[in-house]
Amino acid sequence: MLGEPADPEGDWAGEAVFVSRAALRQRRDPHEVAAAVPGAEVLPGGLIRIVVAHPGELLGAEPGAVPQGEWPDLPRTWDNPGFVVRYAHVRALNTERWAAELGVAREPFRGELLDGVWDRRVLRVLAELPARQGARNGGWASYSVRLALAYHDAHERAPAVPKGDEPASALHTARVRLAEAVRKVLPGPDRL
Repeated sequence: MLGEPADPEGDWAGEAVFVSRAALRQRRDPHEVAAAVPGAEVLPGGLIRIVVAHPGELLGAEPGAVPQGEWPDLPRTWDNPGFVVRYAHVRALNTERWAAELGVAREPFRGELLDGVWDRRVLRVLAELPARQGARNGGWASYSVRLALAYHDAHERAPAVPKGDEPASALHTARVRLAEAVRKVLPGPDRL
């Protein structure tokens, strides 16, 4: 609706916020633009602030991959950013496989369930992707590491697959979709 991607703002722990300069860049009345966007308000200076009630629903769009770049394989330690990124890709891929083996349904996807702090951290970094893809220099290396680290935390603290005798739930389905988005964005091999 804005004609260009809005920039995510803040850490999204409490609310998912985007700020757009679209009206200023397009020389349009910010109040007119904000009126067409649900959850939008005009800030001083003509910026548009948009609060997204359920940021997990943003996963409906197909993410694009970031440029591959040169990621060192060794050493396979947390001190190597290449390992951090490649391992996150492999973890996300394995999560999808394990989920299928454990009977986690692919549908229905309920993005509103991705409201936990660890899920929101991953969503916050993913929300930067459209604006970065439109930029000349997307800062892909640092972006990839930030996304990978957020995903590693989510993988450990907010599992996408059931543990023990826990039944598969709609939350697991949503988290598997989050893992899928991370896998599609981050470069990496099928296994390490």
